[in-house]
Amino acid sequence: MSTVKNYLSLIKFSHTIFAMPFALIGFSLGVSNSSLSLFSTEQWNLNITIGWGQQAAAHENILIKFALVILCMVFARSAAMAFNRYLDRQFDAKNPRTAIREIPAGILKADRVLLFTIVSSLLFMVCCWFINRLCFFLSPVALFVILFYSYTKRFTPLCHLVLGVGLSLAPIGAFLAVTGHFALLPILFSLAVIFWVSGFDIIYALQDEEFDKSQQLHSIPAWLGKAKALRVSEGLHVLSAACVIAAGIYGGFHWLYWIGIAVFVGMLIYQHSIVKPNDLRRVNLAFMTANGIASVVFAVFVIADLFLA
Repeated sequence: MSTVKNYLSLIKFSHTIFAMPFALIGFSLGVSNSSLSLFSTEQWNLNITIGWGQQAAAHENILIKFALVILCMVFARSAAMAFNRYLDRQFDAKNPRTAIREIPAGILKADRVLLFTIVSSLLFMVCCWFINRLCFFLSPVALFVILFYSYTKRFTPLCHLVLGVGLSLAPIGAFLAVTGHFALLPILFSLAVIFWVSGFDIIYALQDEEFDKSQQLHSIPAWLGKAKALRVSEGLHVLSAACVIAAGIYGGFHWLYWIGIAVFVGMLIYQHSIVKPNDLRRVNLAFMTANGIASVVFAVFVIADLFLA
């Protein structure tokens, strides 16, 4: 049991709260906009694959796809976080803030973490296989993006945007799982995720500005300094708010959606009000609490608007 806890700590399982709600938004958009693709004979269908036939009830098919989407999220994120910890193990050992992480602290062996990354990646691709052809063929692309992020801090301060792109695959991927095709609305939500995640990752990176400089690592704070980095973060969050507003207008959402936007934008404003260049004591409050509330509450109102309004 302690080994399971160690791996959950390694991948920061609680941080799933950031991307998972947007995956649920993408899935709900797919269900509300298209049910025919759930039974398309041109795509792999788990019911057919395991011999249940095309006559399976729609709710059973949706539940299976929902379970597969959740598993994809868990496996993809586990692979990404484990690989990041594996690749950064030497830097983590030097940084007093991260020296307590599982690999530098000797709690988990590096080769075991790498094996965990490989297994998680393979399980992600297996789940995509059972969703549809498009998701399976795109799964290596998704893995490349989320794993490549771990290298980016070594050569570009735009690493925060790459992390945002990785998490932004959640709403698009979940929508594709249901419909098997692209659409503008989930792309707008994905753009919102890119700017939102990039913005709060910059806030989190403020803690390591001096360490990153000493190790020739790249980040917006190390490049521009704390004050300018916070301005960049604010600009990214303005773009994120603009994207969810654009999605609301384009998607013809109702009043519940706009309540969700009010909470989401309010949490963005709140986190910038409590973090200052010379006062980083509440970075974790801004990073975890404010953004966790923003994503969960926003998703609840969006999904409620889709199925109730």
